[in-house]
Parts: sequence; C-alpha cells; structure tokens
Amino acid sequence: MGSIKRECLRHVIVLDDRHLLRVLRSYFDYYHELRTYLSLNRNSPIRRRVESSEQGRDVAILMIGGLHHRYPRAA
Repeated sequence: MGSIKRECLRHVIVLDDRHLLRVLRSYFDYYHELRTYLSLNRNSPIRRRVESSEQGRDVAILMIGGLHHRYPRAA
C-alpha cells in the first residue's frame, strides 16, 4: 500500500471510480513488469529482456500518465 500511495496516488487527482481503476491497473502493470527492485538485483519480478546499445537509441515511453517512464531501444 505504501508504494501505491508514494509512487502513484499522491500525484494523481482521481476523478471517479472508473478513473481510479484505470490508474491502479496501469500502476500494477508497471509495478510488476517494469519497476526495479534492489532485492532482485535491480530487476523486476517479471524478467525483462536485455537490449544492447546496437539496437538503437533509448526512447522514453510515459507510464501512468507520465509519473514513470520506460526506456526501450528503438532502431
């Protein structure tokens, strides 16, 4: 609950129940698939594919309405 409050809900104005569910769903996807954990050696619970610098430059993709970002490589 602390992570949801600190990293998400304190920064979002929730408009209604549907909006809250959409924000939480987006945060949970980010939390389980992309967020890094020190206890997992800076990896996420669902392992991410390692992308080499030869695959292109980093591109920022906004997550959770811009609160967090994902940086895949684009050719």
